[in-house]
Amino acid sequence: MSGVVAAMRRTLLSCTSLARYGVIALATALSAAPEPSLAAELTITQTISALFDLNHQEFAVLTTALSLLGFTVLAAILLMRTRVRASRMELNLRSDIADLQVQADRLRALLFAEPQILIAWAAGDNRPQISGDTSLLISQDALSNSPQRILAFGTWLPPEPALQMDHAVDALREAGEGFLLNLSTSNGRAIEAMGRAIGGQAIVRIRELGGLRRELAESNLRYRTLAEETELLRDFAAAAPWPIWAKSVEGNLRYANTAYVRATEGASVADTIHRSLELLENDQRTEMGRTLNDNATFSARLPIVVGGERRIYDVHALKLSGGSAGIAIDASEATALRDAMERMAEAHRRTLDQLSSGVAVFDSQRRLAFYNESYRRLWGLDQAFLDSNPDDSSVLDRLRAARKLPEQPDFRVWKAKLHEAYRAMEPENYTWFLPDGRAVSVVTTPNLEGGVTYLFDNVTESLDLARRYDRLTRVQHETLDNLAEAVAVFGSNGRVELFNPAFEKMWKLSAESLKEQPHIEAVEAWCKPLFDDALTWRALREAITAIENRAQVALKLERKDGSVLDCMTMPLPDGATMLTFQDITDTENVERALRERNEALEAADQMKVDFVHHVSYELRAPLTTIIGFAHFLSDPSTGPLTPKQAEYLDYVTKSTNALLALTNNILDLATIDAGAMKLELGPVNIEKAIQAAAEGIQDRLATDRIELKVDIDSNIGNFTGDERRVVQVLYNLLANAVGFSPHDAAVTISARRAEHRVIFTVSDSGPGIPADVKDKVFDWFESHSHGSRHRGAGLGLSLVRSFVELHGGKVRVDSVVGKGTTVTCDFPIDQNAHRNAAE
Repeated sequence: MSGVVAAMRRTLLSCTSLARYGVIALATALSAAPEPSLAAELTITQTISALFDLNHQEFAVLTTALSLLGFTVLAAILLMRTRVRASRMELNLRSDIADLQVQADRLRALLFAEPQILIAWAAGDNRPQISGDTSLLISQDALSNSPQRILAFGTWLPPEPALQMDHAVDALREAGEGFLLNLSTSNGRAIEAMGRAIGGQAIVRIRELGGLRRELAESNLRYRTLAEETELLRDFAAAAPWPIWAKSVEGNLRYANTAYVRATEGASVADTIHRSLELLENDQRTEMGRTLNDNATFSARLPIVVGGERRIYDVHALKLSGGSAGIAIDASEATALRDAMERMAEAHRRTLDQLSSGVAVFDSQRRLAFYNESYRRLWGLDQAFLDSNPDDSSVLDRLRAARKLPEQPDFRVWKAKLHEAYRAMEPENYTWFLPDGRAVSVVTTPNLEGGVTYLFDNVTESLDLARRYDRLTRVQHETLDNLAEAVAVFGSNGRVELFNPAFEKMWKLSAESLKEQPHIEAVEAWCKPLFDDALTWRALREAITAIENRAQVALKLERKDGSVLDCMTMPLPDGATMLTFQDITDTENVERALRERNEALEAADQMKVDFVHHVSYELRAPLTTIIGFAHFLSDPSTGPLTPKQAEYLDYVTKSTNALLALTNNILDLATIDAGAMKLELGPVNIEKAIQAAAEGIQDRLATDRIELKVDIDSNIGNFTGDERRVVQVLYNLLANAVGFSPHDAAVTISARRAEHRVIFTVSDSGPGIPADVKDKVFDWFESHSHGSRHRGAGLGLSLVRSFVELHGGKVRVDSVVGKGTTVTCDFPIDQNAHRNAAE
């Protein structure tokens, strides 16, 4: 046992020696390894096994011992390493802090090398952290009064930049939106404000711009402004309704807006530029290119076909360093309006030339721009002088030299007052009384463009008419006041405007009451005691107050005092109504008496006509019997008659024929007078009618040794009428002419044809018809022999006129006492046309 122990000691001692070197090696290995690990432990075990050639038991014991030893050693090594690492980290940290301090000092020195401020807001904190030279830009009092917001900007920024800064800071703090602003302070200093969101903080840097930086900021601002303006111009050009384009120096299309694409019917802007579609025609482009080569600009009004429609465009092009740009503005409507204005101006000029008023238009330079012919004739000015566009003063001086202007004590003052029209706002009216006795109305009207339009009217006649009208009015008033008729004028409102003394006296009215212009209803109430007919007064009221269908109303008033008034309402042009009353009591009484007498005469005349008509019928029957028996007795078959009996029978036959003709004439006149006569129309042979009429007076012509002369055109032809009545007319005319002609005289009958009528004329050389008898020759039973052989009943010419007028013709008698008489009868050729015209 003791041997074993001794052996173990020796072993341990040996192990101790070996372990010292092994531990050193192990410590060296562990110190080189970054961390203790299982590989390290295995290395140690392998090392020990290699060093000591031990069996398993020995190795187990040794391992146990060594494990204890290794744990102790490992703990010591780890402790040592931790201390070394901590010392090294402390050294590194001190070195880093020193470097950071140096860097922070360097950055602070760099950051605040110029006047600027840093304002930082932590997340959720409204109070800012301010760094920098605050005394340079911001008032400390202002910041202390409003430490949580940038309202202090308003103390050193103008209102608009301060509001812009405030909105930018709010957007930065709320949404993290950065900004960069270049502003000017109230004292004119330029600053730059930049805001960024960094590390959960909103940081705003404000610094003053000076020198090159200020110039760069201003350049950047100008660049941004130019870029914004360029973008704005591009947007405007794209949205403009006029075609806009740009071309290179070679003439290639580089830019076109939407309107250009539509005008050239391109698919898109790119398509239009790619295909280089042209808006203008080839010759138009050539002309534009030639003009741009000579000048920097091109302007012309050109016709362009757009969408199949030919329109007028104002084309403007500008020569640029890199090519050219152009725009086409639709001027079709402007051209049409200008043409319409020119036509209207020309029409106005033609209209003014036709005016009777003189018109002269002077422009803003007081030179004559237009005048019409009436102006030249009114003043008698030379056309060459007027066409030279003289000024207003020269025209007045020439008129004054010719004594065609009113005489003035101070012509210069008068002319200056007249020329105030060039500065006036409203028209002025004057009346010039010229030395030659004329009166001229002058109207000066200021023009919008600064000139004056003179309007001259010769009012000499107007003033004379006005004077005569005033004089006539006074005369009319005096006449009305002295009229026996009662006159009152009522206005369109139904009130009395004018009355004469006869009116107030006739109706027993008061002049004072009538002067108060009472209404017609009041006048009616005052007049009712004398005349109280409601219907009559209603008709008068309606005639006075009517607005439409105003017409004269005639009334007869029989008043209670027995007087009779003739009333008449007369509408006047100004809407008034004149009411007149005339006392016709005496006239009415006379008229009643005359009417009664006329009725009695008409009854007597009718009785005479009825009597003649009745007697004619009663005489016709026995005359027919006597004529029949006379013809029977004259017939040889009844037996021979003694010469005396034959003579007596011839007297009876002639007398009964004459009496029968007279009776027939009376019956015809009575039939015509009763309107029962009907014509049997047909073709009338004029030559045969004259021959038939002449045969009836052959015996009288032979007895009185009178020659009948017939004057008829060979181609006179026919006309439409009642042949039997035409022959009867001609017979009566011939019988009347033969009866008034002396022995061995001549009677002439002629017929001629006019355009629409046939004219028969019968002339004799008898004693003629006196003037006092001429109007009665066509009346019934008017027979005037005047020493002739004529002993008729006075019905021949009455029948002539009745039959001719029944045909629609006329009879005229021309007679000279001692030289004869001519009777002319006109018959219309076409009775049907005459009757249609009469209807």
